[in-house]
Amino acid sequence: MRTNHSFSLLASSILLAIVATTFISVSVRADDPYRFFTWNVTYGDIWPLGVKQQGILINGQFPGPQIEAVTNDNLIINVYNSLNEPFLISWSGIQQRRNSFEDGVYGTTCPIPPGGNFTYILQVKDQIGTYYYFPSLGFHKAAGGFGGIRVLSRPMIPVPFPPPAADYTLLIGDWFKANHTDLRYILDSGRTLGFPDGLLINGRGLNGNTFTVDPGRTYRFRISNVGLTTSLNIRFQGHTMKLVEVEGSHTMQSVYSSLDVHLGQSYSVLVTADQPAFDYSIVISTRFTSTILSTSAVLHYSNSGGKSPSALPGGPTIQIDWSLNQARSIRWNLTASGPRPNPQGSYHYGLVPTVKTIRLANSAPVINGKQRYAVNSVSFTPADTPLKLADYFKIGGVFSVGSIPDNPTFGGGYLATSVMRVNYRDYIEIVFENYEDTVQSWHIDGYQFWVVGMDGGQWSSASRNNYNLRDAVARYTVQVYPKSWSAIYMPVDNVGMWNVRSENWVRQYLGQQFYLQVYTTSTSWRDEYPIPRNALLCGRASGRHTRPLRV
Repeated sequence: MRTNHSFSLLASSILLAIVATTFISVSVRADDPYRFFTWNVTYGDIWPLGVKQQGILINGQFPGPQIEAVTNDNLIINVYNSLNEPFLISWSGIQQRRNSFEDGVYGTTCPIPPGGNFTYILQVKDQIGTYYYFPSLGFHKAAGGFGGIRVLSRPMIPVPFPPPAADYTLLIGDWFKANHTDLRYILDSGRTLGFPDGLLINGRGLNGNTFTVDPGRTYRFRISNVGLTTSLNIRFQGHTMKLVEVEGSHTMQSVYSSLDVHLGQSYSVLVTADQPAFDYSIVISTRFTSTILSTSAVLHYSNSGGKSPSALPGGPTIQIDWSLNQARSIRWNLTASGPRPNPQGSYHYGLVPTVKTIRLANSAPVINGKQRYAVNSVSFTPADTPLKLADYFKIGGVFSVGSIPDNPTFGGGYLATSVMRVNYRDYIEIVFENYEDTVQSWHIDGYQFWVVGMDGGQWSSASRNNYNLRDAVARYTVQVYPKSWSAIYMPVDNVGMWNVRSENWVRQYLGQQFYLQVYTTSTSWRDEYPIPRNALLCGRASGRHTRPLRV
């Protein structure tokens, strides 16, 4: 039976690869390379914290396979769902230019049914840097199904540091010993989860990973916080980290002894093996928690004489000002090339006037006797049809534009399928306001934005006087400290339906998200690609048609 199933997967993969290359949408360019992947998503036993759990594996791996790509590559990823429930994968930070149909969240893409498959057709258009993918439905992220994505620069584009001796990925995050189905039941019952049971590095617990280095050489470590609820700090025993990239942007190369990585965020650092030849610890620990969890991996010198005799490095714990000052110190490298030859700083984001300010405040209301989370008092509830499909097929009654206000109301929380509209080619300011006692982390699909300011207290128009309008870093996830605010500038240049969400997965699951509809009256493929020919159709879009293959 396994042999027949494997043969079926192989045959289907070959067929779909032929279809993809023959009938691929205009959303990709024929002269850019193609990379093909076939993934089988299954349940499997895992023991990340020493307790047997039901994990979600991709091709038998936890975490899933690494995706290696180069700027503008086309990624053809055929995903088979061998679970007993619907499944979707989303691609954190991959902008899906003009193509939100492929974003892999329920507001844009129909789930892959059990026993079914779907081929994602993605392009890493004009992007470089460190990203990751994750399962977006049903609290699956608590069971695995995530993996790293590296997008390298094209050979002719200069990179502002020498090639490293090796390029390592660190997927760090908090972890619960309970199965995702049990955690989901707790949340559906209106309760919140307790404190996580431990921390993982690449799916393993204490010293479960070893990274080998040669003396005198420099290595790149790509760090992503793929956890559920907790900000983390990372440090390398006896070594410093030179920050070189944040979520697709080259940064000024500041040196840090420890680095805060908030939920959903990604960083690249260079570490030079310039210490005596021992085994050192790569330590991560929780931030802003009353109980401190920690774990470690091994930085192994190839000529190691054993474990380093030096003490393990301590890290910050609950200090907010320390983290805020570090965040402000991360600056855009204005002279470095990004995905294109021109310097990143050739776009003077601070000189462009904004046309709209959106203020977003998170809250934790109890609605109908159950714990929920909200944005501007609205707690998101999914519709019976993906919003992008309802919009494309003009199916009424699925959602209402303007169902979430663009300023805080400070009223009682309520449930709605919340969609906010902004106009294509506008240039907007978004202020994230946090009146709670916990750190927030916000992500916007389809976009990078400049983090122009963050501070404690309440935001006002006078706060703009302290914005960084010269070299703020461009990224896709931003933290907001307790009783604080963070402000971003964002060009609205990517038509589609885009998820704006908390990266705290409990809060996201219980409603702290909404969709940003980037609207234009244009029907030109120059502005937005048509629905993929192979798009799955579900809900009230079932029985409709995408496009014939010959068009």
